[in-house]
Amino acid sequence: MRLNKFLSNSGVASRRKCDDIILSGVVKVNGKVVKELGLNINEKKDKITVEDRVITLPSSFVYIKLNKPKGYTCSASDEKGRKTIYDLVQCDERLFSIGRLDYDTEGLIILTNDGDFANRVAHPKYLLEKEYRVTIEGEIKESELAVLRKGVVVNGERMPSAKVEWLSYENGYTKISVIIDEGQNRQIRRMIEAIGREIKLLKRVRIGGVKLGGLKRGEYRDLTEDELNLLVRAK
Repeated sequence: MRLNKFLSNSGVASRRKCDDIILSGVVKVNGKVVKELGLNINEKKDKITVEDRVITLPSSFVYIKLNKPKGYTCSASDEKGRKTIYDLVQCDERLFSIGRLDYDTEGLIILTNDGDFANRVAHPKYLLEKEYRVTIEGEIKESELAVLRKGVVVNGERMPSAKVEWLSYENGYTKISVIIDEGQNRQIRRMIEAIGREIKLLKRVRIGGVKLGGLKRGEYRDLTEDELNLLVRAK
């Protein structure tokens, strides 16, 4: 197996990023630093380390969907001592998330230990839609929704357009659906701030064809075979 594929399958990073990691000189094969891209290794016999941490292939693949609550980070550890999504999931395998949700955002997130699957789902080539429910203070005007659909300008840069649908107005709050297929950092929060509005609640409810469903906050379950197929067969 090629070294970059081995590292990617082990969840270190995407295959392209693994090339950068190899070139940086922190990868060793049987105790010797290697910087050769395209190097073939024996994944069953060779000892592979990254920054002196032993890397192994998973014994089995795990695919989980989680309803992330507010107040949790998506990092493996947090320098501020905050709770992470990995505190919620009981699993013997080393998991990582496909994409992230920020600390104050809740909803659907997918966890796995399958690097190839993660890279396939996250690759911008496939433009998997991500749907959010957004609760905003005040009553939103149609003209504001039109701006969001077209793409707001933030710091002189026009952000990607979005599919935006008005859902309801109740007790001083408007609920809208926002669908994006690009994952810029804090994209939806920046969009709403750009029209002078404040988000009360931001929740992701769908990735591609996989929906959050009836999961309660903090709950998780394995993805079904149908859900996996919806992700890997998306175009």
